[in-house]
Amino acid sequence: MESKQELIDSMILRGALNTPHIIEAFKKVDRKYFVPESFEEYIYIDAPLPIGENQTISQPSTVAFMIEKLEPGEGDKVLDIGSGSGWTTALLCHIVGEKGSVTGVERMDELVEQGEENLAKLQFGSHCRIQRAGEKLGLPGEQFDKILVSASADEIPEELFLQLKVGGILVIPVRSSIFKFKKISEDNIEREEFYGFVFVPLIY
Repeated sequence: MESKQELIDSMILRGALNTPHIIEAFKKVDRKYFVPESFEEYIYIDAPLPIGENQTISQPSTVAFMIEKLEPGEGDKVLDIGSGSGWTTALLCHIVGEKGSVTGVERMDELVEQGEENLAKLQFGSHCRIQRAGEKLGLPGEQFDKILVSASADEIPEELFLQLKVGGILVIPVRSSIFKFKKISEDNIEREEFYGFVFVPLIY
Protein backbone atom coordinates (compact mmCIF):
# COMPACT_ATOMS: atom_id res chain seq x y z
CA MET A 1 0.00 0.00 0.00
CA GLU A 2 1.23 3.49 -0.81
CA SER A 3 1.24 6.04 1.99
CA LYS A 4 -0.96 9.12 2.05
CA GLN A 5 2.09 11.31 1.45
CA GLU A 6 3.19 9.21 -1.55
CA LEU A 7 -0.30 9.56 -3.06
CA ILE A 8 -0.27 13.34 -2.53
CA ASP A 9 3.26 13.65 -3.93
CA SER A 10 2.30 11.68 -7.05
CA MET A 11 -0.76 13.90 -7.63
CA ILE A 12 1.39 17.03 -7.29
CA LEU A 13 3.95 15.56 -9.69
CA ARG A 14 1.25 14.83 -12.30
CA GLY A 15 -0.28 18.29 -11.94
CA ALA A 16 -3.60 17.16 -10.43
CA LEU A 17 -2.81 19.08 -7.23
CA ASN A 18 -1.30 22.58 -7.38
CA THR A 19 -2.82 24.98 -4.85
CA PRO A 20 -1.25 25.09 -1.35
CA HIS A 21 -4.52 25.26 0.63
CA ILE A 22 -6.02 22.40 -1.41
CA ILE A 23 -2.87 20.30 -0.91
CA GLU A 24 -3.16 21.01 2.82
CA ALA A 25 -6.77 19.76 2.82
CA PHE A 26 -5.66 16.45 1.26
CA LYS A 27 -3.03 16.12 4.00
CA LYS A 28 -5.47 16.84 6.84
CA VAL A 29 -8.60 15.00 5.57
CA ASP A 30 -7.47 11.39 5.35
CA ARG A 31 -9.24 9.21 2.77
CA LYS A 32 -9.05 6.28 5.26
CA TYR A 33 -12.06 7.69 7.16
CA PHE A 34 -14.26 7.45 4.05
CA VAL A 35 -13.40 4.00 2.65
CA PRO A 36 -15.01 0.76 3.97
CA GLU A 37 -12.67 -1.32 6.16
CA SER A 38 -12.80 -4.19 3.65
CA PHE A 39 -10.85 -2.00 1.19
CA GLU A 40 -8.35 -0.76 3.74
CA GLU A 41 -5.30 -1.97 1.78
CA TYR A 42 -6.33 0.14 -1.25
CA ILE A 43 -6.97 3.46 0.57
CA TYR A 44 -3.97 5.27 -0.93
CA ILE A 45 -4.12 3.72 -4.38
CA ASP A 46 -5.19 6.24 -7.03
CA ALA A 47 -8.38 4.40 -7.99
CA PRO A 48 -12.14 4.61 -7.27
CA LEU A 49 -13.39 2.19 -4.57
CA PRO A 50 -16.88 0.82 -3.75
CA ILE A 51 -18.68 2.41 -0.78
CA GLY A 52 -21.97 0.48 -1.02
CA GLU A 53 -25.30 1.10 -2.80
CA ASN A 54 -23.52 0.58 -6.16
CA GLN A 55 -21.67 3.85 -5.58
CA THR A 56 -17.95 4.62 -5.44
CA ILE A 57 -15.58 7.02 -3.74
CA SER A 58 -13.90 8.74 -6.68
CA GLN A 59 -10.29 8.33 -7.74
CA PRO A 60 -8.15 10.74 -5.63
CA SER A 61 -6.53 12.42 -8.66
CA THR A 62 -9.99 13.07 -10.16
CA VAL A 63 -11.21 14.57 -6.87
CA ALA A 64 -8.08 16.74 -6.76
CA PHE A 65 -8.55 17.84 -10.37
CA MET A 66 -12.20 18.81 -9.80
CA ILE A 67 -11.54 20.69 -6.55
CA GLU A 68 -8.68 22.59 -8.22
CA LYS A 69 -11.07 23.62 -11.03
CA LEU A 70 -13.71 24.61 -8.44
CA GLU A 71 -11.28 27.12 -6.86
CA PRO A 72 -12.83 27.00 -3.36
CA GLY A 73 -11.56 29.47 -0.79
CA GLU A 74 -12.03 30.48 2.81
CA GLY A 75 -15.55 31.73 3.54
CA ASP A 76 -17.18 30.19 0.45
CA LYS A 77 -20.69 28.75 0.58
CA VAL A 78 -20.44 25.40 -1.23
CA LEU A 79 -22.91 22.77 -2.43
CA ASP A 80 -21.54 19.23 -2.89
CA ILE A 81 -23.97 17.13 -4.96
CA GLY A 82 -23.50 13.36 -4.69
CA SER A 83 -21.50 13.51 -1.47
CA GLY A 84 -21.23 9.71 -1.15
CA SER A 85 -19.24 8.70 1.93
CA GLY A 86 -18.41 12.37 2.59
CA TRP A 87 -14.79 12.74 1.48
CA THR A 88 -15.30 15.63 -0.97
CA THR A 89 -17.59 17.37 1.55
CA ALA A 90 -14.90 17.06 4.23
CA LEU A 91 -12.12 18.32 1.94
CA LEU A 92 -14.26 21.34 1.05
CA CYS A 93 -15.13 21.93 4.74
CA HIS A 94 -11.44 22.11 5.58
CA ILE A 95 -10.84 24.58 2.74
CA VAL A 96 -13.74 26.99 3.44
CA GLY A 97 -13.19 26.98 7.22
CA GLU A 98 -15.63 28.12 9.87
CA LYS A 99 -16.41 31.34 7.96
CA GLY A 100 -17.78 29.26 5.08
CA SER A 101 -20.26 26.42 4.81
CA VAL A 102 -20.57 23.16 2.89
CA THR A 103 -23.79 21.26 2.33
CA GLY A 104 -23.48 17.77 0.89
CA VAL A 105 -26.58 16.23 -0.67
CA GLU A 106 -26.93 12.50 -1.33
CA ARG A 107 -29.86 10.38 -2.56
CA MET A 108 -29.03 7.12 -0.78
CA ASP A 109 -30.16 7.05 2.88
CA GLU A 110 -27.40 4.61 3.83
CA LEU A 111 -24.76 6.92 2.34
CA VAL A 112 -26.26 10.01 4.01
CA GLU A 113 -25.88 8.23 7.35
CA GLN A 114 -22.40 6.99 6.48
CA GLY A 115 -21.31 10.45 5.32
CA GLU A 116 -22.61 12.14 8.48
CA GLU A 117 -20.80 9.59 10.66
CA ASN A 118 -17.58 10.09 8.73
CA LEU A 119 -17.79 13.90 9.02
CA ALA A 120 -18.43 13.58 12.77
CA LYS A 121 -15.04 11.84 13.15
CA LEU A 122 -13.36 15.03 11.97
CA GLN A 123 -15.44 17.35 14.21
CA PHE A 124 -15.98 20.11 11.67
CA GLY A 125 -18.96 21.68 13.42
CA SER A 126 -22.25 23.11 12.19
CA HIS A 127 -20.84 24.76 9.03
CA CYS A 128 -20.43 21.30 7.51
CA ARG A 129 -23.31 18.87 6.91
CA ILE A 130 -24.75 16.18 4.67
CA GLN A 131 -28.47 15.77 4.03
CA ARG A 132 -30.76 13.66 1.91
CA ALA A 133 -31.28 15.06 -1.60
CA GLY A 134 -34.78 16.22 -2.48
CA GLU A 135 -36.76 15.48 -5.62
CA LYS A 136 -35.08 18.32 -7.52
CA LEU A 137 -31.38 18.63 -8.27
CA GLY A 138 -29.36 20.64 -5.77
CA LEU A 139 -31.07 22.97 -3.31
CA PRO A 140 -33.49 25.14 -5.34
CA GLY A 141 -34.09 28.54 -3.78
CA GLU A 142 -30.55 28.82 -2.42
CA GLN A 143 -27.45 30.24 -4.09
CA PHE A 144 -23.84 29.16 -3.67
CA ASP A 145 -20.36 30.47 -4.45
CA LYS A 146 -19.27 27.03 -5.64
CA ILE A 147 -21.14 23.87 -6.71
CA LEU A 148 -19.40 20.51 -7.14
CA VAL A 149 -21.18 17.53 -8.70
CA SER A 150 -19.55 14.12 -8.28
CA ALA A 151 -21.73 12.02 -10.61
CA SER A 152 -22.13 12.22 -14.36
CA ALA A 153 -25.14 13.96 -15.92
CA ASP A 154 -26.41 13.13 -19.44
CA GLU A 155 -26.98 16.80 -20.17
CA ILE A 156 -25.84 20.05 -18.59
CA PRO A 157 -28.43 20.71 -15.83
CA GLU A 158 -29.38 24.33 -16.48
CA GLU A 159 -31.25 24.58 -13.14
CA LEU A 160 -27.92 24.58 -11.29
CA PHE A 161 -27.02 27.94 -12.86
CA LEU A 162 -29.93 29.45 -10.90
CA GLN A 163 -28.33 28.11 -7.71
CA LEU A 164 -24.99 29.75 -8.55
CA LYS A 165 -24.13 33.29 -7.49
CA VAL A 166 -22.71 35.70 -10.07
CA GLY A 167 -18.97 35.07 -10.01
CA GLY A 168 -19.57 31.50 -8.83
CA ILE A 169 -18.17 28.29 -10.30
CA LEU A 170 -19.88 24.97 -11.09
CA VAL A 171 -17.79 21.85 -11.77
CA ILE A 172 -19.73 18.87 -13.10
CA PRO A 173 -19.09 15.70 -15.11
CA VAL A 174 -21.30 15.43 -18.20
CA ARG A 175 -20.98 12.04 -19.87
CA SER A 176 -17.19 11.47 -20.08
CA SER A 177 -16.04 15.09 -19.70
CA ILE A 178 -15.65 17.40 -16.73
CA PHE A 179 -17.06 20.88 -17.32
CA LYS A 180 -16.16 24.05 -15.46
CA PHE A 181 -18.74 26.84 -15.68
CA LYS A 182 -18.20 30.37 -14.36
CA LYS A 183 -21.23 32.63 -13.99
CA ILE A 184 -20.00 35.98 -15.29
CA SER A 185 -23.48 37.57 -15.12
CA GLU A 186 -27.08 36.35 -15.05
CA ASP A 187 -26.94 35.98 -18.84
CA ASN A 188 -23.30 35.03 -19.41
CA ILE A 189 -21.78 31.65 -18.47
CA GLU A 190 -18.18 30.83 -19.39
CA ARG A 191 -17.40 27.15 -19.96
CA GLU A 192 -14.35 24.90 -20.21
CA GLU A 193 -14.41 21.20 -21.06
CA PHE A 194 -11.88 18.57 -19.94
CA TYR A 195 -12.13 15.17 -21.64
CA GLY A 196 -11.63 11.55 -20.63
CA PHE A 197 -13.26 10.78 -17.27
CA VAL A 198 -15.62 8.05 -15.97
CA PHE A 199 -18.21 8.57 -13.21
CA VAL A 200 -21.26 6.84 -11.78
CA PRO A 201 -24.48 8.34 -13.29
CA LEU A 202 -26.26 11.28 -11.69
CA ILE A 203 -29.81 10.23 -10.76
CA TYR A 204 -32.49 12.75 -9.81
